[in-house]
Amino acid sequence: MQKNPDKIVLLIENDAEQTRIIRAMFDDQGSHSFTLTHVECFRDAETYLAGHPVDIILLDLSRLDLGSQESSDPDALAAVRRTRVTAPHIAIVLLSSLDDEPKAIQAIHEGAQDYLIKGQIEPRKLMRTLNNAVERTAVKEILTNEKDRAQATLNCIADAVICTDMADKITFFNPVAGSMVGWPLQEAVGRHLTDVFRIVDATTRKPILDPMKKAASENLTGKLPLNCLLIRRDGHEVFIEDSVAPIHDLEKTVTGAVIVFRDVSAAHAQSEQITHLAEHDSLTGLPNRLLFSDRVGQAISLARRNGGQAAVLYVDLDGFKQVNDSLGHSVGDKLLQSVAKCLLACVRDPDTVCRHGGDEFAILLQDINRPENAAATTRRILNALGEVHSVDGHQVHVTASIGVSIYPDDGSDAETLIANADAAMYWAKKNGCQSCQFYSPELNVCALESQLTGEDLRLALERNELTLHYQPKVNLKTGAFIGAEALSRWNHPTRGTIPPGQFIPIAEESGLILPIGAWVFGEACAQARTWAEAGMPAKTMAVNISGVQFQSEDFLDGLFAALNKTGLDPGLLELDVTESVLMHHPERAALILKSLRDTGVHVSVDNFGTGNSSLSSMQELPVNAIKIDRSFVRQITTVPGGTAAVEAFIGMARSLDLRVIAQGVETAEDLEFLWNHDCDEAQGNFFSRPVPPDQLTKLLRPN
Repeated sequence: MQKNPDKIVLLIENDAEQTRIIRAMFDDQGSHSFTLTHVECFRDAETYLAGHPVDIILLDLSRLDLGSQESSDPDALAAVRRTRVTAPHIAIVLLSSLDDEPKAIQAIHEGAQDYLIKGQIEPRKLMRTLNNAVERTAVKEILTNEKDRAQATLNCIADAVICTDMADKITFFNPVAGSMVGWPLQEAVGRHLTDVFRIVDATTRKPILDPMKKAASENLTGKLPLNCLLIRRDGHEVFIEDSVAPIHDLEKTVTGAVIVFRDVSAAHAQSEQITHLAEHDSLTGLPNRLLFSDRVGQAISLARRNGGQAAVLYVDLDGFKQVNDSLGHSVGDKLLQSVAKCLLACVRDPDTVCRHGGDEFAILLQDINRPENAAATTRRILNALGEVHSVDGHQVHVTASIGVSIYPDDGSDAETLIANADAAMYWAKKNGCQSCQFYSPELNVCALESQLTGEDLRLALERNELTLHYQPKVNLKTGAFIGAEALSRWNHPTRGTIPPGQFIPIAEESGLILPIGAWVFGEACAQARTWAEAGMPAKTMAVNISGVQFQSEDFLDGLFAALNKTGLDPGLLELDVTESVLMHHPERAALILKSLRDTGVHVSVDNFGTGNSSLSSMQELPVNAIKIDRSFVRQITTVPGGTAAVEAFIGMARSLDLRVIAQGVETAEDLEFLWNHDCDEAQGNFFSRPVPPDQLTKLLRPN
């Protein structure tokens, strides 16, 4: 085994007798490995150190000659300081008399490792002291390096870091923290944390309890509550999130706490924007039907407590389709925006105006005294809407039909109250334009119509009156057709072709959606298999899934049976499920989606942006893509600033590693915007309307 090299000891001593004593001890050092070198003055020591390696300096404080004319009685502390400058990484052990012991103790604070009292030294003690000095120097150097590395790391990371002691006084923070709180380190150190790190609840503006004090006193890690605002020294506010932990010494004793936090203002703003988009109509900025239903429920609760009343007005524009057809969708959209402003001007601040869909609006009148209050509001609305609307140089006239329901007479919950106002509106429209109708139990014409259509729909299954049309999907990166979406049509013997929007809701209410859905699966999977075997580019098949289907106990069995029967590769099937369906029972949805993913079937979130999903809820569900609703795509070129929603959705999808599919692409401008913003796929009338399978085959067949 190779022997470790000797440690070099440089003795600075001008007393010959003391030098002889020290040399004798080194000659009798036993198993220790030290080599002694001697100089008489500090100047000679500096010269020697300049050209030779040394591990330990043994320095006599009482008879030191600095080798200069500074003083006949040199300052011991000055000698140690000069030694630390000359040899900063070398251990220093002092030889001191009893009289000089106070100086020796003070020299320890200047950087010396230890001292020995002359006359009380014996060889083993000297060797042990030298060994300990070398080890302490090595450990100190290691700790210094570790501290430097830690300091450099903390100064470079993007997160802010603040440390406090047990008294909650600041001991350290990094440059990011200094920038965020607005305090320089030299001013902040020693101050109480709450003087520098001011945090409040963004909603209540109440101060948030000091999280670091709890971490230190209870030895617990933790986090700040959500919605936390940091108020900088200059008053600027930022949203933050953090983690807090106690700091321990080598004996595991808590010595303070550390908080690591970051600015999440951008993410908070995006979340607020997405939440707003989920609860409001993107065209008019009004609350959507989801938020409206919630507010009606609140108004009912208030009226129940106060013994008052509330009213729901359902407003449908007369002749809006003619405006769209004659002047175009752009004018139609701007007319809807003008109507929204008009309706807002007709109600009080506590009331709510909602765009319920298409050219239909709903209005909540809170805390009314009697039905006549609602009647007065409807007259005001009809008169205001009757005025000319100036849109893009066109003088547009529009009228409305209004249905009214009153709580508690016409319904005790939001769903019933809204449905009855809708039924009353239907009767008002039957009576003629620009009229109002209050609900009564006799107004069940819509229910009867739905029942008759449901009976026809049962016969449609038996008579094979249902067909599938297909709309192609395009890869925006390559421009190639990659798949198609299956869309059902009903060829009614007397009413002609009925689109799915008219009969699917009835099918869901009647339960017929289950056999219809099973038929759609079989037809769509068989068609996809045919196209795949023929080498057609449209291989993947997208199928819409209703909430009734998705919640059915036999849903997965029926789907897998269709795949097995047709032999279609599950990876070529993509199911379109709306946000509201996924969020209805998220735990069950997650289990179903996992089974689909394990089988290879893809799932996209249909009509994204029109429901009430959030970033956190989307992260919990194993979906593959989002399909941006056509209402948002239409705004790209028709509404000033209408691109914000699409940009936000694409950004959110990218953060979740999801594909983005745009629905309802109508123009080259829409396509260019989506391509420039890294949208993955698109479908819409710009490429092709939904067509029968033989027409799509001709369209896609290579020449």
